Amino acid sequence: MGLFHAAFGFFLSWWGAYLLAALDASMVFFLPFGVDALVIYLSARHGMFFWIYPLLATAGSVTGAAITYWVGRKAGELGLERLVPNHRFERFRRRVQKQGAAAMASAALLPPPFPLTPFVLTCGALEVDRRIFFSMFALMRLIRFGSEAALARVYGRGVLRVLESEQFQMVIIGFIVVAVLGTIVSALLLWRNTRQPRLRTA
Repeated sequence: MGLFHAAFGFFLSWWGAYLLAALDASMVFFLPFGVDALVIYLSARHGMFFWIYPLLATAGSVTGAAITYWVGRKAGELGLERLVPNHRFERFRRRVQKQGAAAMASAALLPPPFPLTPFVLTCGALEVDRRIFFSMFALMRLIRFGSEAALARVYGRGVLRVLESEQFQMVIIGFIVVAVLGTIVSALLLWRNTRQPRLRTA
């Protein structure tokens, strides 16, 4: 389990679940299934206190999403072209207009590769109702993380055996590589896009 602790040791605590979830919902940090793995591990390891971790992960995820939403709202529809590909923005815009804030926020239940950050940015730019959006967003995250924590509590010993296996160590290495590369690429794209002059049309 040394590699798992080396990679996630900083986050293996109650506040770590909050912090990693907040980073995961931000515009730069990239670690697919990282929060899910952490919630499962902590819930399996701490037994009767398993219910704390989905609450903390949900709170962190809402915090990160709120910051992302605020950036999208400040950027507006015109400024968002620097942050979200136009085809994706148009697809999200149609979904918001058709389904509304509550239905859009329910997408928080979806795992990767669903593009959560562009989705939240678009909702911010379109100024969807914040109370409805984040209430539903929090509920969907709590269902996702709560389900994982409950299963980890029931199958705790088996879960820990899997997480401590050599095979899972290799999976962790893969996730670390993807996280580092993805974060670097995301940061570079964000830096490049925000420095490009906005094209004006007559």
